[in-house]
Amino acid sequence: MSGEQANRDLSVKFAGLTFPNPFILSSAPPTTNGEMIRRAFQAGWGGAVSKTLNPEGVVIRDVTPRLATMRDARGAAFALGNIELTTKRTLGEWVRDFDALKEEFPDRIIIASLMAETSRQAWQDITRRVQGHVDAVELNLSCPHGMPEKGMGMAVGQDPAITEAVVGWVKEVATVPVLVKLTANVTDLAPIVEAAERAGADAFVAINTVSAIMGVDLDTLTPLPAVKGRGTFCGYSGPGIKPIGLRCVAQIAQVTARPISAVGGIETWQDAVEYMAVGASTVQLCTAVMFRGYRIVRRLRSGLSSYLQDKGFAQVEDIVGKALGALTAHEELDFDHRVVYRIDEERCTDCGICITSCRDAGYSAIDRRPDRPQIDPQRCDGCSLCQQVCPVEGCVTPVEETRAATA
Repeated sequence: MSGEQANRDLSVKFAGLTFPNPFILSSAPPTTNGEMIRRAFQAGWGGAVSKTLNPEGVVIRDVTPRLATMRDARGAAFALGNIELTTKRTLGEWVRDFDALKEEFPDRIIIASLMAETSRQAWQDITRRVQGHVDAVELNLSCPHGMPEKGMGMAVGQDPAITEAVVGWVKEVATVPVLVKLTANVTDLAPIVEAAERAGADAFVAINTVSAIMGVDLDTLTPLPAVKGRGTFCGYSGPGIKPIGLRCVAQIAQVTARPISAVGGIETWQDAVEYMAVGASTVQLCTAVMFRGYRIVRRLRSGLSSYLQDKGFAQVEDIVGKALGALTAHEELDFDHRVVYRIDEERCTDCGICITSCRDAGYSAIDRRPDRPQIDPQRCDGCSLCQQVCPVEGCVTPVEETRAATA
């Protein structure tokens, strides 16, 4: 059954706003200007966060080139590193775009991403300037490159006291919901979340890109992306940061009841559902759009609608936080639960990967007997390495076993 046939209501209430669906363009190159956001809304996105706006008079200059990718064995790009800065457009230009978008798409949610120097006047001035033209503001306290050197972006979001001050300044004048975008580049998110909540944050967004070096050019030994023979730390995005994003969203959900918008490595509707299950109400995408365009939202919506139908959920909110009850501390896991693994001989292609992995990094429990790998249940320790490395889905499966656990 297709998502359209499933006909599930995908609308979501978030921080007092109603999104027609939970899929939002994050603050990034896909929201560089109003015309781009317009085309995204035509494709079916439920909302968009503008590329980050600056106070009047701030001059932004980008270097070239400013992107680098990681590629799989087939040469396809799957992760991105960027050193792009905030918008080069003026607040006046953005306000005109916001007004035109709201007139044409009154049911879509438009969010202005904001960044300013750490002063009450700067943050309040830019908030006042845009809030009559958008549905919410998102405070970019998390950009990991370029702006932290100026005491902005991640430099703010890594400090609970500064975070609390900035959020408080904005809340003093804000007439729209205030979203706080957090960084994963901290040891513990809880103090940052609690500080922002004390200051009145209406919702949280997590995560921004992760500070990284995408690679090193082996001919020149220059960090990537390279600009005239020199490199710097970049913002890493794509599927590789999804596990970090999931962890951060779950941690935020454990310390606040404020709504959460998830960002980080989302490419499919399945990714979106995972984030929702650990506490997110909406999801934001960037890298997947940069690689494949705005129209991916059609598959996202269709897949989510079908999932709700298949699982008997009436609405998106029914998924939110469903996995949190199963999230526990390591010492609270069931150490008496034991499994061993078995190989389906009909599915096995005899590639030998499991034999090598178990022999060199597991418990030497797999032998070729006589012409296919077989697992010795007496030696199998249940670590699941064989299942993780097997390229054939369903070939290696767990079986509960009752022999006493060994030390």
